[in-house]
Order: sequence, then structure tokens, then C-alpha cells
Amino acid sequence: MWHRKIVPHRLLALVVSVVAPMASQPPDANYDESKVPAYRLPDPLQFENGRPVTTWRMWIEKRRPELLKVFETNVYGHSPAPPSDPVYTLISDDLALNGTARRKQVKVQFSRGNPASMTILLYLPAHAEGRVPVFVGLNFQGNQTVQSDPGILLSTAWVDSGPGVVNHRSTEASRGSESSSWPVPLIVSSGYAVATVYDGDIAPDHANNEKEGAFALFAKPGSPGTDDARAPDEWGTIAAWAWGLSRIADYLETDAAIDKFRMIVIGHSRLGKAALWAGAQDTRFAAVISNDSGEGGAAIARRKFGERTTHLNIVFPHWYARNYRKYNDKEEDLPIDSNELLSLIAPRPLYVASASEDLWADPKGEFLGALGADPVYRLFGGDGLAVKEMPAIEQPVFSTIGYHLRRGKHAITEYDWTQYLTWASMHLRGEPLGIPVAAPRK
Repeated sequence: MWHRKIVPHRLLALVVSVVAPMASQPPDANYDESKVPAYRLPDPLQFENGRPVTTWRMWIEKRRPELLKVFETNVYGHSPAPPSDPVYTLISDDLALNGTARRKQVKVQFSRGNPASMTILLYLPAHAEGRVPVFVGLNFQGNQTVQSDPGILLSTAWVDSGPGVVNHRSTEASRGSESSSWPVPLIVSSGYAVATVYDGDIAPDHANNEKEGAFALFAKPGSPGTDDARAPDEWGTIAAWAWGLSRIADYLETDAAIDKFRMIVIGHSRLGKAALWAGAQDTRFAAVISNDSGEGGAAIARRKFGERTTHLNIVFPHWYARNYRKYNDKEEDLPIDSNELLSLIAPRPLYVASASEDLWADPKGEFLGALGADPVYRLFGGDGLAVKEMPAIEQPVFSTIGYHLRRGKHAITEYDWTQYLTWASMHLRGEPLGIPVAAPRK
């Protein structure tokens, strides 16, 4: 049972981690709008010293770097610079999906001489003329779950649980188990590539993982590798996944089939949190999509609705910097909120999506997070979010900040992808929006 007065935190983390996702929602979670406390959002267009941000140049050169440091110190932790000597090895390059796609698999060794690596699964339109834009995202249970394609390498990494997982290892029965979340035929037929990596290649999703995956590259000698041994502002797993998304971008910049100026980072749920942080830091991502990312992602923390900071830090102590724990049950003391995280993506296109039955992720809070980023987009002369009130179910908004509320539960579905494809095709035309972010869009 969840109750902070009678359940020790360590016991709570153990209990919640071994039961179904719905059971991880504490019975005292608030789903009542009348119980949302009064709050005041931090102003992204105000420096820490109170001075206003009045021009897009002030935002790019001064305020944006200031905000990034606040998020690094208090939420995600400071991520290390990438190694300078990655090794890319092409494993396979074959026709797939009845000849409509090319399927490439590439091993990325993060640093020559260190075994830590990840495997990119990349599907491209088979008959594209010229370079193609690409969606970049992580998957939850191994590349082989994305499609039932027998040519996809079976992941040998640790997996928490799921269809076809036995003793934390994937079996052949796991193939295609997440294909409904990755409608690859729809994506490639729309003229886009899609690149994905198993999140566990980068950092396994369990506590005390600081000597595994990419963390092993930077582990301190003698460190026990536990969450509590991390420095207060040291990176956690969300930041590691974001770091890994940027390492996928490093490879894609070298692939002659990919339009490196039109890389779109996308993520669902906890991987939506990682996608937002990757997009906030790495402006090579021309657009950013958050699907049901909830607390610690697009949702306003100060609403104290659904998932809370306390839940994140107790049940998933490896996700965020230890400093983030200071705000357990005290979200009003946070020096930032999600509106400022989303503002860091400006002026690049941003899409936030929610699901009507996914109250745990706080759909209204996600919409308000997007709305709270609107002033920064307006500073660049763009349209920001075209609506001020939360739209009805399945009435998508395709402005520079896009939004929709899908009918249903916590998931990423073909409906969601259809909206993303429509929106991306509207906003990734014309001049590239990758590095550098130097001027307002025309």
C-alpha cells in the first residue's frame, strides 16, 4: 500500500517495482481538478535576477543557457561530453517490408577500446529520391519488438519484463510485440525514416545501474555504482537516455540517406521525458515530440495531479539527479517547471500529446505546459500554440507547438503517429531548422 506515513520508502520502491503499471499509481494520487492547488508558473522570459527577456537574441545567447544549467543542476544532472572516438559498424543493409523499405542495423561502440555499445535499427523508404527526414526514438524492450521481422537482431541485453521475456532476457517470442507502437509501414510510406535503439543498451531501467551501459564509460574508480553514491547533480538514467539519443544523431549525420537537418526526436512515457531533455539540449533535432510524458516531462509539476515528483524519485531513484529529491511533495519550491523545459525547444517545432484516460500523466497539465511555452515561441515571431483552451478529444492542433488529446489509455498508437506525420510535413518544409539555432524562423 502507498502511504508515505506508514510505508518506508525503500520498501515502497520494492513493492511498486514488481507489480503491474496500474498498481504503481498510489491510491492517494489526486485526480480531482478541484484539489489542484493555486500556483504560479515560473516565467521563462525572466532571468534569475528578475530582468526581462525582450528579444530572441537575449533568449538564445543568455536565458536559454541559464535555464539549461538550472535543469541540469536540479532535475536531470550534468551529462558528460561524448567520447571523441565512436566506432560505427554496419551489421546489415537489406530490403524489408515486402520491398518497400530498407532495413539497416548499425552497431555504435561509444568509444574505441570500451565495449559499451548500442545497436541502431533504421528503416528507410526503399525508393526515396535524395535524403529523407527521420524520426529518432528509443524503444522499451529491444529492437526485435518493433517489428516481427526475423532479420532484426534479437537483443541480448537485460530486459525488465514483457511479452517473450524470460529471466530478464528476450526470446524469439518477443518479436513484434511492440509493433502497434511503431507503425513502420505507415512511417516509411509517408517518406520518413525511423531510427530506434533499445533504451537498455544505453542504460538499463533499474536502480543502481551506474556501472552499466553508457554509465560504464564514465564510472568513477572505486564507486559502488549505486544511486545514492552519485553526486547530487550527477546524471541519472533519463539524462543517459537523452545522451544516447544524441549519439544516434551523431551516427545519422554520417548516413548519406538521412537528411541531418530534419531529425525529429520522439518518445513515449518515460522515453518521452528523455526525448524532451534530448531536444532541449541538442538543437540538431529539428523537431521534438512528447507522447504522454507526464510528470518530469510535459506536465506542470505544480499542479500536483496524478504522478508526482515523490513517486518518480522513490520508485525510480535512478531516473533523475539526486538533487531532484529535494522537491518531493514540494513541487512549488522547484526553480523551474515544464513550461520552461518546453520553452528550451523554441523556436523549433514541438508537439505534445496526451490520452483522455491517462490521468496519471495529467493531460491538462501537459497541455498547460505547452501553453506556458507559447510566449517564448512568440518572441521569435512564430505562432506558438494556436489555441488557449484545451481542445476536445481528437481535435488536433497543428501550429508550431502542436497538441492533441487522443481517446484512450496510456500508449502511443497509429492515431498518434498519423498526427505527427501530418504535423511534421507541415513544419519541416523550407529552410532547415537544425544547428545552429541562430535566428527567428521566417
